[in-house]
Amino acid sequence: MTTIVTPTTTTLPTAWHRLKPIWQGEGEEIQKGLPHTQLAPAWQLLLLGDGSPTRHLQLLTCEPTEVDVIDMSLIGNISDNAPSLIEAVPGPRLRRQVWLRTASGKRLGYATSWWEASHVDEFLQNRSLPIWASLARIRTELYRDIRGIYCGYSEALELGFEQAGPFWGRHYLFWHHGQPLTLIYEVFSPHLAKYLGQTQLSSSND
Repeated sequence: MTTIVTPTTTTLPTAWHRLKPIWQGEGEEIQKGLPHTQLAPAWQLLLLGDGSPTRHLQLLTCEPTEVDVIDMSLIGNISDNAPSLIEAVPGPRLRRQVWLRTASGKRLGYATSWWEASHVDEFLQNRSLPIWASLARIRTELYRDIRGIYCGYSEALELGFEQAGPFWGRHYLFWHHGQPLTLIYEVFSPHLAKYLGQTQLSSSND
């Protein structure tokens, strides 16, 4: 009798949800910040600040931020349609996708991260925890290096968030001991306007 074992990590990559941008910025826009008529100050703190998004979501909602892991794929050395910074993460790589949600079930964010496959268990000892919580448990010192910001659309994220786009997102590298640890791509739900206000201000309020 043959026993079929289902792996916890897939070896056939599934799709991940990259925005189709209508605007994107990097470098100078990230350092200087955007005009408030383009992106309101509270949203800029979330997207361009170097703090933990899962911690920020918890503070905003007064609920623990939990994750639903929807994909753990071994992708080898392919570029995976990721930002070009994926080349900074040594291969072979593992891709992880999650929904970020409140304990009561409201999805507030989506994240994809790419890790060196041979080291992922060292840093994500409990893969069901948010990355911030996992790294805080082992007292890992990190630098969040934000490299890109986007406004765009995704049909899959519209369904997942149950909100119409456009959505704001970003990507960044985590550095640890002077070496790139992981590349992360995050998108946030417009539902956060309940806590942060609208993403854009009228020109009269600038």
